Amino acid sequence: LLNKFTVKVVGFTFIRNAVKFDYPVGEAISSLLPLCDEVVLNLGDSVDETEKLILSLGSPKIKIFRSVWDDSLRKGGKVLAEETNKAFDHIPYDADWCIYLQGDEVIHEKYYPVILGAMEKYKNDPEVEGLLFKYLHFYGSYDYTADSRQWYSHEVRVIRNDKTIRSYLDAQGFRKEGRKLRVKPVDAFVYHYGWVKHPGHQLEKINNFLKFWHENDQALKKIPKIDKTLFDYSAIDSLQPFLGEHPQVMLERVAKKNWSFDFDLSKKNFSFKGRLLYWIEKKIGKRLFAYENYRII
Repeated sequence: LLNKFTVKVVGFTFIRNAVKFDYPVGEAISSLLPLCDEVVLNLGDSVDETEKLILSLGSPKIKIFRSVWDDSLRKGGKVLAEETNKAFDHIPYDADWCIYLQGDEVIHEKYYPVILGAMEKYKNDPEVEGLLFKYLHFYGSYDYTADSRQWYSHEVRVIRNDKTIRSYLDAQGFRKEGRKLRVKPVDAFVYHYGWVKHPGHQLEKINNFLKFWHENDQALKKIPKIDKTLFDYSAIDSLQPFLGEHPQVMLERVAKKNWSFDFDLSKKNFSFKGRLLYWIEKKIGKRLFAYENYRII
C-alpha cells in the first residue's frame, strides 16, 4: 500500500502484560503494519510472555524498546500518557505522519486506502496537525457495540511527527503546547475491543487498572475492589447490534470466543435527559454537547 504514496508513516503504541490481561495487541500491531514503514513498540516491564507474543509476529518493521513504568505517575492515568510519549519520541524525524493505537484498538483493512489518502492529501498542509477517526466500542461480545454518550465517538489517532505534540491526560488524545490539535476527519473507524473479553479476564484487567488512576496505595485502598470472579457485562445502559465484519486480523480471536453474552437491545437505562439526547443523536446523526478533545478545521 505504501508504495503508492509519498508519505513516510510510522506507527506507535505501548503495552505491558498483554498476555496476562488478554489484550489483542498482536492484532493491533498487525493492523498497523500494512499502513506503516515501521511500528515503534514501547514494551513495558511485563511479568508474562508479552515480548514472546510480539516477536511471534515476525515482522522486521516492528522496532521494540523497553521501558519501566513510573508508579509515581499513577494519578489520573498519567503514566499511560507518559508511556505513549516515550513511544512517540522514538519515532525517527524523517517520518511525515505517526499513527497511534492502544493495545486494544484495531484498524479494519478496508480503511487503509482512505487513511493513506488523507495522509497524502494533507501532507503539505501545516494547518492539519492530525486526523480524526470514528469509533466502534465493542462490549460484552463481538456482536454488540456500545452506543450511548458515555463512550467517545471520535478521537485523534494520526498526528504529525511534531515532538511538541504530547499525549493528553490518560492517553486518550493529544495536545500541542497545551492546546487542542487542528484536525481533519477521515471516514474510517477504530475498532475498540477493550470491553470484550472473557468476564474473568475483564475483571482482572479492571482491578489492575484501578491503580493507574490513584496516586498511591493508600488512595487505592479507599476504592472498593470488585469482589467477584466474573465481570458483570449486563450493567450497561445501551447497546446496538454489530452487523459488519471484523478486521481480518481479529477473525481467529473472534472464532475462539469462549463465553456467552446476550443482551436485550430494547433495554435503555437512561435518565430523561440522557434518553432525549440519545433520541436526537439517532435522529440527526450528531451528538450534541459532546466534549471534543480536538478542533475540526
